[in-house]
Amino acid sequence: MHQRSAESVIACALIPRFTLLAVVKGRRELLLRPMALAPEPGGPQVVGEASGPAEAFGVHGGMRLSEALARCPDLVLVPSDPERAETAWGDALGRLEGVGAEVEPGRPGEAFFEAGGLRGIYGTVERALRRVRGAIGPPVRLGAGRTRLVAYAAAQRSRPRRAPVVVPAAMTRSFLAPLPLSLLRDRLDDDWGRIDLPDKLERLGVQSLGQLAALPDAAIADRFGRLGLVALRMARGSEGPLRPRRPPEGLVEGIELGEAISGPQLERVVALLVDRVLANPARHGRSLRRLRLAARLAGGGGWRDEAALRQASTDHERLLLALQAKLGTIPGPVVSLTLRVLELGAAAGDQTTIDSRAADNRRRRLAEAVRQTRAAAGKDAVLRVIDADVDSRVPERRSLLTPYQDADS
Repeated sequence: MHQRSAESVIACALIPRFTLLAVVKGRRELLLRPMALAPEPGGPQVVGEASGPAEAFGVHGGMRLSEALARCPDLVLVPSDPERAETAWGDALGRLEGVGAEVEPGRPGEAFFEAGGLRGIYGTVERALRRVRGAIGPPVRLGAGRTRLVAYAAAQRSRPRRAPVVVPAAMTRSFLAPLPLSLLRDRLDDDWGRIDLPDKLERLGVQSLGQLAALPDAAIADRFGRLGLVALRMARGSEGPLRPRRPPEGLVEGIELGEAISGPQLERVVALLVDRVLANPARHGRSLRRLRLAARLAGGGGWRDEAALRQASTDHERLLLALQAKLGTIPGPVVSLTLRVLELGAAAGDQTTIDSRAADNRRRRLAEAVRQTRAAAGKDAVLRVIDADVDSRVPERRSLLTPYQDADS
Protein backbone atom coordinates (compact mmCIF):
# COMPACT_ATOMS: atom_id res chain seq x y z
CA MET A 1 0.00 0.00 0.00
CA HIS A 2 1.18 3.51 -0.74
CA GLN A 3 2.90 5.13 2.23
CA ARG A 4 2.69 8.89 2.59
CA SER A 5 5.48 10.88 4.08
CA ALA A 6 5.03 12.33 7.56
CA GLU A 7 4.91 15.79 5.99
CA SER A 8 1.88 15.01 3.84
CA VAL A 9 -1.25 17.03 4.68
CA ILE A 10 -4.45 16.65 2.63
CA ALA A 11 -6.64 19.75 2.50
CA CYS A 12 -10.28 20.09 1.47
CA ALA A 13 -11.91 23.18 -0.01
CA LEU A 14 -15.65 22.91 0.53
CA ILE A 15 -18.69 25.03 -0.35
CA PRO A 16 -21.74 23.14 0.95
CA ARG A 17 -24.74 22.79 -1.39
CA PHE A 18 -22.77 24.38 -4.21
CA THR A 19 -24.87 22.75 -6.96
CA LEU A 20 -28.09 23.87 -5.30
CA LEU A 21 -26.70 27.39 -4.86
CA ALA A 22 -25.76 27.49 -8.55
CA VAL A 23 -29.33 26.62 -9.53
CA VAL A 24 -30.93 29.26 -7.27
CA LYS A 25 -28.22 31.69 -8.43
CA GLY A 26 -26.82 32.32 -4.96
CA ARG A 27 -30.14 33.42 -3.39
CA ARG A 28 -29.51 31.78 -0.04
CA GLU A 29 -32.87 32.87 1.36
CA LEU A 30 -34.50 30.26 -0.88
CA LEU A 31 -32.59 27.57 1.01
CA LEU A 32 -34.67 28.33 4.11
CA ARG A 33 -37.43 26.19 2.57
CA PRO A 34 -37.39 22.38 2.28
CA MET A 35 -35.88 22.09 -1.18
CA ALA A 36 -33.89 19.56 -3.22
CA LEU A 37 -32.61 19.16 -6.75
CA ALA A 38 -34.93 17.14 -8.96
CA PRO A 39 -33.60 13.99 -10.68
CA GLU A 40 -31.64 14.70 -13.84
CA PRO A 41 -33.59 14.05 -17.06
CA GLY A 42 -33.02 10.48 -18.17
CA GLY A 43 -31.08 9.66 -14.98
CA PRO A 44 -31.97 7.61 -11.92
CA GLN A 45 -34.98 8.80 -9.93
CA VAL A 46 -33.02 10.14 -6.96
CA VAL A 47 -32.90 13.66 -5.58
CA GLY A 48 -29.77 15.79 -5.60
CA GLU A 49 -28.46 18.15 -2.95
CA ALA A 50 -31.00 19.19 -0.32
CA SER A 51 -31.41 22.35 1.74
CA GLY A 52 -31.02 22.39 5.53
CA PRO A 53 -34.79 22.27 6.26
CA ALA A 54 -35.13 19.30 3.89
CA GLU A 55 -32.26 17.50 5.63
CA ALA A 56 -34.09 18.04 8.93
CA PHE A 57 -36.80 15.75 7.51
CA GLY A 58 -34.15 13.13 6.66
CA VAL A 59 -33.89 13.99 2.96
CA HIS A 60 -30.38 13.73 1.50
CA GLY A 61 -28.73 13.60 -1.89
CA GLY A 62 -28.99 10.22 -3.58
CA MET A 63 -32.28 9.33 -1.83
CA ARG A 64 -35.02 7.83 -3.98
CA LEU A 65 -37.55 10.45 -5.05
CA SER A 66 -40.51 8.51 -3.64
CA GLU A 67 -38.85 8.18 -0.24
CA ALA A 68 -37.88 11.88 -0.18
CA LEU A 69 -41.47 12.95 -0.88
CA ALA A 70 -42.78 10.51 1.72
CA ARG A 71 -40.48 12.01 4.37
CA CYS A 72 -41.21 15.61 3.35
CA PRO A 73 -44.52 16.06 1.47
CA ASP A 74 -43.85 19.82 1.14
CA LEU A 75 -40.48 19.24 -0.53
CA VAL A 76 -39.88 21.68 -3.40
CA LEU A 77 -38.07 20.13 -6.35
CA VAL A 78 -36.00 22.50 -8.49
CA PRO A 79 -34.63 21.47 -11.92
CA SER A 80 -30.96 20.54 -11.77
CA ASP A 81 -28.37 22.29 -13.92
CA PRO A 82 -25.13 20.30 -13.52
CA GLU A 83 -23.35 22.10 -16.35
CA ARG A 84 -23.83 25.51 -14.71
CA ALA A 85 -22.51 24.19 -11.40
CA GLU A 86 -19.55 22.41 -12.98
CA THR A 87 -18.57 25.47 -15.00
CA ALA A 88 -18.70 27.72 -11.93
CA TRP A 89 -16.70 25.24 -9.85
CA GLY A 90 -14.20 24.77 -12.70
CA ASP A 91 -13.44 28.50 -12.51
CA ALA A 92 -12.84 28.15 -8.76
CA LEU A 93 -10.53 25.17 -9.34
CA GLY A 94 -8.54 27.24 -11.80
CA ARG A 95 -8.01 29.90 -9.12
CA LEU A 96 -7.02 27.19 -6.65
CA GLU A 97 -4.43 25.82 -9.07
CA GLY A 98 -3.23 29.39 -9.53
CA VAL A 99 -1.85 29.40 -5.96
CA GLY A 100 0.25 26.31 -6.74
CA ALA A 101 -2.03 23.45 -5.63
CA GLU A 102 -2.44 20.19 -7.55
CA VAL A 103 -6.17 19.54 -7.30
CA GLU A 104 -8.20 16.35 -7.14
CA PRO A 105 -11.77 17.55 -7.82
CA GLY A 106 -14.74 15.86 -6.21
CA ARG A 107 -18.31 16.94 -6.79
CA PRO A 108 -18.94 20.62 -7.61
CA GLY A 109 -18.26 22.45 -4.37
CA GLU A 110 -15.46 20.23 -3.07
CA ALA A 111 -11.82 19.69 -3.97
CA PHE A 112 -8.78 18.09 -2.36
CA PHE A 113 -5.15 19.11 -2.64
CA GLU A 114 -1.79 18.45 -1.00
CA ALA A 115 -1.32 21.36 1.41
CA GLY A 116 1.97 20.07 2.84
CA GLY A 117 3.70 20.74 -0.48
CA LEU A 118 2.71 24.42 -0.31
CA ARG A 119 4.81 25.02 2.82
CA GLY A 120 7.79 25.87 0.65
CA ILE A 121 5.82 28.74 -0.91
CA TYR A 122 3.83 30.08 2.03
CA GLY A 123 5.79 28.88 5.07
CA THR A 124 3.05 27.00 6.93
CA VAL A 125 -0.07 25.01 6.09
CA GLU A 126 -2.24 27.64 7.79
CA ARG A 127 -0.84 30.42 5.62
CA ALA A 128 -1.31 28.30 2.51
CA LEU A 129 -4.95 27.71 3.43
CA ARG A 130 -5.51 31.40 4.01
CA ARG A 131 -4.10 32.04 0.53
CA VAL A 132 -6.51 29.45 -0.87
CA ARG A 133 -9.44 31.17 0.87
CA GLY A 134 -8.46 34.46 -0.71
CA ALA A 135 -8.31 32.85 -4.15
CA ILE A 136 -11.67 31.06 -4.01
CA GLY A 137 -13.69 33.52 -1.93
CA PRO A 138 -15.28 33.85 1.51
CA PRO A 139 -18.01 31.15 1.18
CA VAL A 140 -15.36 28.41 1.10
CA ARG A 141 -14.68 26.26 4.15
CA LEU A 142 -11.22 24.77 4.62
CA GLY A 143 -10.01 21.76 6.56
CA ALA A 144 -6.90 19.59 6.55
CA GLY A 145 -5.74 16.25 7.90
CA ARG A 146 -4.08 12.98 6.96
CA THR A 147 -6.81 11.69 4.61
CA ARG A 148 -9.60 13.00 2.42
CA LEU A 149 -12.23 11.92 4.94
CA VAL A 150 -10.51 13.77 7.78
CA ALA A 151 -10.04 16.88 5.65
CA TYR A 152 -13.67 16.77 4.51
CA ALA A 153 -14.99 16.40 8.07
CA ALA A 154 -12.68 19.20 9.25
CA ALA A 155 -13.91 21.48 6.44
CA GLN A 156 -17.50 20.80 7.51
CA ARG A 157 -16.62 22.01 11.02
CA SER A 158 -14.91 25.10 9.66
CA ARG A 159 -16.68 28.38 9.02
CA PRO A 160 -16.11 30.75 6.07
CA ARG A 161 -14.54 33.63 8.00
CA ARG A 162 -12.79 31.68 10.74
CA ALA A 163 -9.46 29.88 10.85
CA PRO A 164 -9.30 26.58 8.92
CA VAL A 165 -9.59 23.40 11.00
CA VAL A 166 -6.35 21.37 10.82
CA VAL A 167 -6.34 17.90 12.42
CA PRO A 168 -2.87 16.65 13.47
CA ALA A 169 -1.97 13.21 12.12
CA ALA A 170 -1.71 11.77 15.66
CA MET A 171 -5.36 12.67 16.32
CA THR A 172 -6.78 11.07 13.17
CA ARG A 173 -8.48 8.07 14.80
CA SER A 174 -9.81 10.02 17.79
CA PHE A 175 -11.15 12.75 15.48
CA LEU A 176 -13.00 10.28 13.25
CA ALA A 177 -14.36 7.99 15.98
CA PRO A 178 -17.38 10.06 17.17
CA LEU A 179 -18.42 11.19 13.68
CA PRO A 180 -21.68 9.75 12.29
CA LEU A 181 -21.55 6.95 9.78
CA SER A 182 -23.63 9.06 7.40
CA LEU A 183 -20.44 11.03 6.66
CA LEU A 184 -19.40 8.16 4.39
CA ARG A 185 -22.44 8.75 2.20
CA ASP A 186 -20.84 11.92 0.86
CA ARG A 187 -17.53 10.21 0.24
CA LEU A 188 -18.56 7.04 -1.57
CA ASP A 189 -18.77 6.69 -5.32
CA ASP A 190 -21.53 5.27 -7.53
CA ASP A 191 -20.59 1.68 -6.71
CA TRP A 192 -21.46 2.43 -3.10
CA GLY A 193 -24.71 4.09 -4.04
CA ARG A 194 -26.03 0.83 -5.44
CA ILE A 195 -25.60 -1.04 -2.15
CA ASP A 196 -26.20 1.99 0.17
CA LEU A 197 -23.65 0.79 2.73
CA PRO A 198 -24.18 3.50 5.40
CA ASP A 199 -27.92 2.75 5.66
CA LYS A 200 -27.30 -0.99 5.89
CA LEU A 201 -24.70 -0.55 8.63
CA GLU A 202 -27.01 1.79 10.56
CA ARG A 203 -29.74 -0.87 10.46
CA LEU A 204 -27.23 -3.27 12.00
CA GLY A 205 -26.63 -0.84 14.88
CA VAL A 206 -23.39 0.74 13.64
CA GLN A 207 -23.86 4.48 14.15
CA SER A 208 -20.36 6.01 14.19
CA LEU A 209 -17.08 5.70 12.34
CA GLY A 210 -15.44 4.52 15.55
CA GLN A 211 -17.86 1.60 15.80
CA LEU A 212 -17.17 0.71 12.17
CA ALA A 213 -13.40 0.90 12.69
CA ALA A 214 -13.66 -1.54 15.60
CA LEU A 215 -15.32 -4.26 13.51
CA PRO A 216 -13.15 -7.19 12.36
CA ASP A 217 -11.95 -7.18 8.76
CA ALA A 218 -13.27 -10.69 8.11
CA ALA A 219 -16.84 -9.80 9.14
CA ILE A 220 -16.93 -6.72 6.90
CA ALA A 221 -15.39 -8.59 3.96
CA ASP A 222 -17.86 -11.45 4.33
CA ARG A 223 -20.90 -9.14 4.43
CA PHE A 224 -19.91 -6.28 2.10
CA GLY A 225 -16.91 -7.50 0.08
CA ARG A 226 -14.01 -5.41 -1.16
CA LEU A 227 -15.91 -2.12 -1.05
CA GLY A 228 -16.75 -2.71 2.60
CA LEU A 229 -13.04 -3.07 3.36
CA VAL A 230 -12.38 0.26 1.63
CA ALA A 231 -14.93 1.94 3.94
CA LEU A 232 -13.34 0.20 6.93
CA ARG A 233 -9.92 1.61 6.03
CA MET A 234 -11.43 5.08 5.61
CA ALA A 235 -12.95 4.88 9.10
CA ARG A 236 -9.52 3.89 10.43
CA GLY A 237 -7.81 6.86 8.80
CA SER A 238 -6.20 5.21 5.78
CA GLU A 239 -6.76 6.09 2.12
CA GLY A 240 -4.92 6.01 -1.19
CA PRO A 241 -2.92 8.92 -2.59
CA LEU A 242 -4.48 11.94 -4.26
CA ARG A 243 -5.09 11.81 -8.01
CA PRO A 244 -4.63 15.38 -9.29
CA ARG A 245 -6.64 16.26 -12.36
CA ARG A 246 -5.16 16.81 -15.78
CA PRO A 247 -5.33 20.42 -16.98
CA PRO A 248 -8.65 20.97 -18.79
CA GLU A 249 -8.48 21.22 -22.56
CA GLY A 250 -10.21 24.62 -22.57
CA LEU A 251 -11.99 24.00 -25.87
CA VAL A 252 -15.57 25.24 -25.39
CA GLU A 253 -18.03 26.72 -27.85
CA GLY A 254 -21.52 27.86 -26.94
CA ILE A 255 -24.44 29.74 -28.41
CA GLU A 256 -27.38 31.59 -26.84
CA LEU A 257 -30.40 30.93 -29.04
CA GLY A 258 -32.63 33.79 -27.93
CA GLU A 259 -35.73 31.62 -28.18
CA ALA A 260 -36.50 27.98 -27.50
CA ILE A 261 -35.85 25.55 -30.35
CA SER A 262 -35.92 21.80 -30.88
CA GLY A 263 -35.87 19.20 -33.65
CA PRO A 264 -34.10 19.97 -36.96
CA GLN A 265 -33.15 23.47 -35.86
CA LEU A 266 -31.26 21.98 -32.93
CA GLU A 267 -29.35 19.68 -35.28
CA ARG A 268 -28.23 22.71 -37.30
CA VAL A 269 -27.00 24.44 -34.16
CA VAL A 270 -24.96 21.35 -33.24
CA ALA A 271 -23.42 21.43 -36.73
CA LEU A 272 -22.52 25.08 -36.16
CA LEU A 273 -20.84 24.27 -32.81
CA VAL A 274 -18.85 21.43 -34.38
CA ASP A 275 -17.61 23.83 -37.07
CA ARG A 276 -16.56 26.34 -34.44
CA VAL A 277 -14.69 23.76 -32.37
CA LEU A 278 -12.84 22.43 -35.41
CA ALA A 279 -11.91 25.98 -36.41
CA ASN A 280 -10.76 26.96 -32.91
CA PRO A 281 -6.99 27.68 -33.04
CA ALA A 282 -6.61 26.26 -29.51
CA ARG A 283 -7.12 22.82 -31.04
CA HIS A 284 -3.64 23.03 -32.63
CA GLY A 285 -4.61 20.53 -35.29
CA ARG A 286 -5.36 17.74 -32.80
CA SER A 287 -8.25 15.34 -33.23
CA LEU A 288 -11.25 15.07 -30.89
CA ARG A 289 -11.86 11.97 -28.78
CA ARG A 290 -14.52 12.83 -26.17
CA LEU A 291 -17.05 15.67 -26.14
CA ARG A 292 -19.86 16.87 -23.91
CA LEU A 293 -23.01 18.49 -25.21
CA ALA A 294 -24.91 20.59 -22.65
CA ALA A 295 -28.20 22.45 -22.97
CA ARG A 296 -30.14 24.92 -20.86
CA LEU A 297 -33.83 24.12 -21.06
CA ALA A 298 -36.61 26.64 -21.67
CA GLY A 299 -38.58 25.24 -18.74
CA GLY A 300 -35.64 25.61 -16.35
CA GLY A 301 -32.74 23.36 -15.45
CA GLY A 302 -30.23 21.76 -17.74
CA TRP A 303 -29.27 18.64 -19.64
CA ARG A 304 -25.96 17.17 -20.73
CA ASP A 305 -24.56 14.03 -22.29
CA GLU A 306 -21.18 12.83 -23.51
CA ALA A 307 -20.11 11.37 -26.82
CA ALA A 308 -16.92 9.30 -26.99
CA LEU A 309 -15.45 8.29 -30.33
CA ARG A 310 -13.84 4.89 -30.71
CA GLN A 311 -11.10 6.59 -32.72
CA ALA A 312 -10.22 10.26 -32.37
CA SER A 313 -11.26 12.21 -35.43
CA THR A 314 -11.62 15.63 -37.05
CA ASP A 315 -14.19 14.43 -39.57
CA HIS A 316 -17.14 16.81 -39.39
CA GLU A 317 -19.76 14.24 -40.40
CA ARG A 318 -18.52 11.64 -37.95
CA LEU A 319 -18.52 14.08 -35.06
CA LEU A 320 -21.95 15.35 -36.03
CA LEU A 321 -23.35 11.82 -36.19
CA ALA A 322 -22.07 11.03 -32.68
CA LEU A 323 -23.51 14.21 -31.20
CA GLN A 324 -26.86 14.27 -32.98
CA ALA A 325 -27.57 10.79 -31.64
CA LYS A 326 -27.74 12.38 -28.17
CA LEU A 327 -30.33 15.01 -29.05
CA GLY A 328 -33.23 12.62 -28.74
CA THR A 329 -32.73 12.44 -24.96
CA ILE A 330 -33.18 16.21 -24.42
CA PRO A 331 -36.45 16.49 -22.46
CA GLY A 332 -37.66 19.81 -23.87
CA PRO A 333 -36.97 22.93 -25.98
CA VAL A 334 -33.52 24.48 -25.58
CA VAL A 335 -32.48 28.12 -25.11
CA SER A 336 -28.70 27.64 -25.14
CA LEU A 337 -26.29 24.93 -26.24
CA THR A 338 -22.65 24.32 -25.34
CA LEU A 339 -20.11 21.91 -26.81
CA ARG A 340 -17.09 21.15 -24.62
CA VAL A 341 -14.07 19.05 -25.62
CA LEU A 342 -13.17 16.76 -22.72
CA GLU A 343 -10.33 14.86 -24.36
CA LEU A 344 -8.17 15.45 -27.42
CA GLY A 345 -6.43 12.84 -29.53
CA ALA A 346 -3.25 12.98 -31.55
CA ALA A 347 -2.72 15.58 -34.25
CA ALA A 348 -4.59 14.80 -37.46
CA GLY A 349 -1.98 13.39 -39.78
CA ASP A 350 -1.33 14.54 -43.33
CA GLN A 351 -0.77 11.10 -44.81
CA THR A 352 0.57 11.05 -48.37
CA THR A 353 -1.03 8.86 -51.01
CA ILE A 354 0.33 7.23 -54.12
CA ASP A 355 -2.63 8.35 -56.21
CA SER A 356 -2.22 12.10 -56.69
CA ARG A 357 -5.46 12.83 -58.44
CA ALA A 358 -6.19 16.39 -59.46
CA ALA A 359 -9.34 16.65 -57.30
CA ASP A 360 -7.43 15.61 -54.19
CA ASN A 361 -4.71 18.11 -54.92
CA ARG A 362 -7.22 20.92 -55.37
CA ARG A 363 -8.93 20.07 -52.11
CA ARG A 364 -5.59 19.96 -50.29
CA ARG A 365 -4.57 23.30 -51.73
CA LEU A 366 -7.90 24.80 -50.73
CA ALA A 367 -7.47 23.50 -47.19
CA GLU A 368 -3.99 25.00 -47.00
CA ALA A 369 -5.33 28.33 -48.27
CA VAL A 370 -8.00 28.28 -45.57
CA ARG A 371 -5.37 27.63 -42.88
CA GLN A 372 -3.15 30.46 -44.14
CA THR A 373 -6.09 32.88 -44.34
CA ARG A 374 -7.14 32.05 -40.78
CA ALA A 375 -3.56 32.45 -39.56
CA ALA A 376 -3.45 35.93 -41.06
CA ALA A 377 -6.98 37.19 -40.39
CA GLY A 378 -8.47 35.01 -37.64
CA LYS A 379 -10.70 31.97 -37.43
CA ASP A 380 -13.76 33.83 -38.81
CA ALA A 381 -11.98 34.95 -41.99
CA VAL A 382 -13.42 32.08 -44.06
CA LEU A 383 -17.10 31.27 -43.54
CA ARG A 384 -19.77 29.18 -45.21
CA VAL A 385 -23.53 29.57 -45.24
CA ILE A 386 -25.82 26.85 -43.92
CA ASP A 387 -29.62 26.80 -44.07
CA ALA A 388 -31.29 27.22 -40.68
CA ASP A 389 -34.99 28.09 -40.85
CA VAL A 390 -35.66 28.51 -44.55
CA ASP A 391 -39.38 29.23 -44.02
CA SER A 392 -38.81 32.05 -41.56
CA ARG A 393 -40.00 35.53 -42.40
CA VAL A 394 -37.00 36.97 -40.56
CA PRO A 395 -34.02 37.06 -42.98
CA GLU A 396 -31.48 36.70 -40.18
CA ARG A 397 -33.01 33.34 -39.18
CA ARG A 398 -33.05 31.78 -42.64
CA SER A 399 -29.34 31.01 -42.66
CA LEU A 400 -26.29 30.95 -40.40
CA LEU A 401 -22.65 31.75 -40.99
CA THR A 402 -20.30 29.07 -39.76
CA PRO A 403 -16.50 28.66 -40.01
CA TYR A 404 -15.59 26.87 -43.23
CA GLN A 405 -14.17 23.48 -42.35
CA ASP A 406 -12.59 21.26 -44.99
CA ALA A 407 -12.00 17.59 -44.12
CA ASP A 408 -8.25 18.09 -44.34
CA SER A 409 -8.12 21.26 -42.23
